[in-house]
Amino acid sequence: MDDTAILRDLTKRYVEVCADPDQSRRRDLWRRHNSLKPTPIPVWVRTFAWDEMPEAALQCRDRFYHPYESFLRQSLFRSTFRDDYILEPWVTVGAVHTCTTWGLQSHREHAADPGGSYKADYAIKAPEDVAGLKPPQHAIDEAATARRLARVQDAIGDLITINLDRGPFLSGWHADLSTDLGALRGIENFMLDMYDRPEWLHDLLAFMRDGVLRCQAQAEAAGDWGLCNHINQSAPYAEELPAPAASARGASRRQLWCFMAAQEFTLVSPRFHEEFLLRYQRPIMEQFGLVSYGCCEDLTGKIDMLRQIPNLRRIAVAPAANVARCAEQIGRDYVISYRPSPSDMVGYGWDPERVRRILRQDLEACRGCCVDITLKDVETVQGDPERVRNWVRIAREVIESVS
Repeated sequence: MDDTAILRDLTKRYVEVCADPDQSRRRDLWRRHNSLKPTPIPVWVRTFAWDEMPEAALQCRDRFYHPYESFLRQSLFRSTFRDDYILEPWVTVGAVHTCTTWGLQSHREHAADPGGSYKADYAIKAPEDVAGLKPPQHAIDEAATARRLARVQDAIGDLITINLDRGPFLSGWHADLSTDLGALRGIENFMLDMYDRPEWLHDLLAFMRDGVLRCQAQAEAAGDWGLCNHINQSAPYAEELPAPAASARGASRRQLWCFMAAQEFTLVSPRFHEEFLLRYQRPIMEQFGLVSYGCCEDLTGKIDMLRQIPNLRRIAVAPAANVARCAEQIGRDYVISYRPSPSDMVGYGWDPERVRRILRQDLEACRGCCVDITLKDVETVQGDPERVRNWVRIAREVIESVS
């Protein structure tokens, strides 16, 4: 088959999966759950070592089609998990952004092994280097975007809706300040800056905060935020907000979920986390409808600090967190995004009894709370394509036993 035929075959199968009535059940489940209503505990598989699966092999010859082919193949594979992940009836094409840096670029020296570590050469080595920073602008190459969109439309646009995502580059990871600060300055370096040059660090974070706010406001003024730009590391449905939709441009940030994290501040005290990060994140978060905070960082000792966020709705309880202490502090005030260790769950050795024991213990600790389970950061399943499916089945059984 030629490239178009490959994509069309995958798209037809994907459309059938999206039409499954269970997708509507999942939307209703998440809509109520994220609005703090009593529901069954949702199960969300975020990643699943896709590169280890035979189905991951791409067949299109033209590399342009690879992101779309990969999306379709991944979606068809994950549809067999029977978790509560929602497959939306559209394929997304991202706009071509012309401004995607802060004017300075850190460099990485990668190991020879695929997927190996890297050594960073940070862009901000000395305080005076910040003079080279430039605030990113929201700017889209319309001609390049139109060409990209047309190619996908021509291939599969008669079979499925093509969603053009024109949202700003500074959203998600690039808007949480922590990620880009770590990438530009280095974690150890900015931790020392908190003591050695605190005012300099405050000025840098204020500059980055203002840059994010300006870029996001430019996108809103241009009508480029869409209802596809919800981000909350789960299904972004809630009774308080419009549902995700394809190419629904002209949305305001007040209509959207905001995802914010602080992974680089994991070892920073609550006091310094608030002083050197949260106070700069808050003006960004407050522009949005609802906020999901946290990724892989341990927030056990920072729950009270997070209560400063007026529109906070979801809090990540990461593998390193104390689940019982988090549940005690959070109660039913927020959704607990419980994230068991992928290594314990599916990564290294398949031990169903270990999985049951950990899930039962942690879900018992969350009894009475508004909690969901997210399996994420799965780097390996040791080549076992059945492992994630079996994990979902066991998670369902444990949920039933503790309900």
